[in-house]
Amino acid sequence: MTPLAVGIDLVEVRRVQEAIERTPQLEQRAFTASEIRYCRAAQSPWQRFAARWAAKEAVVKCLGGGVPGFELTDIEVVHDADGAPMVRLSGRAADRARDRGIDRWLLSMTHVAEMAQATAIALGDSGRTAAGEVDASR
Repeated sequence: MTPLAVGIDLVEVRRVQEAIERTPQLEQRAFTASEIRYCRAAQSPWQRFAARWAAKEAVVKCLGGGVPGFELTDIEVVHDADGAPMVRLSGRAADRARDRGIDRWLLSMTHVAEMAQATAIALGDSGRTAAGEVDASR
């Protein structure tokens, strides 16, 4: 596996909270049901929402930027057996990743009271670029 793309995003927790409180349907448009349950179960759910928002934005950057063509709920933050965050794609986001040769993801998220940050690394076949083009030099 070779790194094909890196995405990073930093968000203010307060801005995510205000956006969801101002437009409650944003919660369902941006987060899956399991993400919402996970975030709402915390004493400070807004930090968890913000970290997931940052993770989705970091993944979008790896997929070529912008959201046209797929929903934010097509990108889901899940956890492995040890609790480490992982990316699960569905729908058109999964199609775009496949088109770009992305087979696997590395994800790191962190937050403090005011800020949340995530870094996503898209991994795939070393003979492809993030744009899905074959590297002829190999």
